[in-house]
Amino acid sequence: MYWHTTRFQIDLSSPKVMGIVNVTPDSFSDGGRHNQTADALAHCEQLLREGAHILDIGGESTRAGSPTVPVEDEWDRISGVLQGALRLGVPISVDTCKPEVMARALDMGVDIINDVRALEAPGATDVIARHRECGVCLMHMQGTPQTMQDRPDYPDVVGEVVSYLQSRVRACLDMGIRAEQITLDPGIGFGKTPEHNLMLLKEQARLLALGYPVLVGWSRKSTLGHITGKPVGDRLAASVAAALAGVQRGAHVVRVHDVAATVDALKVWAAAGLPG
Repeated sequence: MYWHTTRFQIDLSSPKVMGIVNVTPDSFSDGGRHNQTADALAHCEQLLREGAHILDIGGESTRAGSPTVPVEDEWDRISGVLQGALRLGVPISVDTCKPEVMARALDMGVDIINDVRALEAPGATDVIARHRECGVCLMHMQGTPQTMQDRPDYPDVVGEVVSYLQSRVRACLDMGIRAEQITLDPGIGFGKTPEHNLMLLKEQARLLALGYPVLVGWSRKSTLGHITGKPVGDRLAASVAAALAGVQRGAHVVRVHDVAATVDALKVWAAAGLPG
C-alpha cells in the first residue's frame, strides 16, 4: 500500500513515523517551544536525525478549548518554516483546517494536508481537488476544539467514527480526489472520553476495513494520563506503548512528539517479527 502525495509515494508496507512540529504558543504539550522559524526548522532537522519519515507542521493549536487563529496569523507562523522544510527531502504535511492555508501551502509544494475537520470547511475539498497529486488525512472530531470535550457521547463510537470517515471519503471521491491520496485518522482525543479512545484502539480493524491507510495520534494524549496518572511531560513510555499498540492493530502511520523513542521501539518490533 502506498500513500500518494505531492512529491513522494510513501511506502506503507512498514509503519511510518510522522514527527510533530507545532509552531504555536499554546499547543497542549510543546506550545511555545518552536514558535520561531529558526527554532522550528532546527526541530525539523532534529526529528529527521531521530528517524522521522514525515514532518507535520501546524500553526494553530487544536487542544481542547483552544481559540481559532485568523488565517493570516496561522500563515505567518508556518510559511517560513515550510520554505525551509521543503528543502529537507522528506514529505511535508501541514496540519490545518483552513482552505486558504491549504491552498497557499499546496501552491508552495507541500505534500500532505492533515485536516482535523476532514475537509468539511466550505471550499476545502475544492482546494484538494485542484491539487491532484497531494495527500490528505481525514480525521474524525465530535464538535470543535472549543467544545469537543464537553461531555462527548456516542451510542457506538467506533461505528460513528467509521461511518463519518466513510462519508467524508465519499465526498472526496465525488470531487475527483483519488483514493490513493487519502488516509484516515480516528481522532484520538478529539471529542472522546478515555473509554471511547480505547474502544477505537481495540476495534481499529473496523476502520481498516474501509480499505484506506490509517494514521493514529496517541502521543502524550490525556487518555494516557488517565491510564497512568502521569502529567503530559511524563508520558513517553505510555506514548510509545500506545503507538506500538496502534501498529499491532494495523495502523500505517503514527503521529508522535517523541520520534527517537518511537523509531527505536518500532525497530525492535520489526526485528522480533511482530505484526504491523
